[in-house]
Amino acid sequence: MSDEPWIPSRRDLGLAFLGDSFVVGVGDPKGQGWVTRVIARSQAPEADLTVYNLGVRGATSSDVLDRFRTEVPTRFEGRSDRRLIVSVGTDDVLTGMSVARHRLNLATILDEAASSSVGAFVLSPPPGPDAQANALLEVFVDAQADVCSRRGVPFVDAYRPLLGHDQWDSDLAAATIPGHPGQAGYGLIAWLVLNGGWREWLDL
Repeated sequence: MSDEPWIPSRRDLGLAFLGDSFVVGVGDPKGQGWVTRVIARSQAPEADLTVYNLGVRGATSSDVLDRFRTEVPTRFEGRSDRRLIVSVGTDDVLTGMSVARHRLNLATILDEAASSSVGAFVLSPPPGPDAQANALLEVFVDAQADVCSRRGVPFVDAYRPLLGHDQWDSDLAAATIPGHPGQAGYGLIAWLVLNGGWREWLDL
């Protein structure tokens, strides 16, 4: 019998982030966005994280659905624990997509993820600088919350906590790219994710 100590195996955790320019981190002069900030605080001795940021600027939920089907499966090959993070919605509003279509797209992504044994986590879009667009966006956020609640999928609302938030508003006002925050704003989104059940969802 071997006298070598037993060393527990590390979890092989694959994380795919799907969404729009906020997932990419557009506007952050440090190039971190909220995704990199969250991952930097998600390292754990018991897990090896393989992270794929598949955000695309201008993506709608229809685009995200297509890319979930075509791009995510190859990233997850060989990963024993597969997790999907979805954050989309701003461009659905800007392009005039109906709330019903948005709901269906998100529901389809979550249902197909569940049928493939992929754990899902949803982050709502944050508010923008335009009050009229925000009023529409709020309806989409509420629809996302309902879709996730019906499926038991963790959902973090980045809209209401940041609506009227002084630091968020000042970051948007100083933006080099309209509608996108800088370091401070992305730091706020990261904080919401990290304090919205993130580590519990990852079981870290």
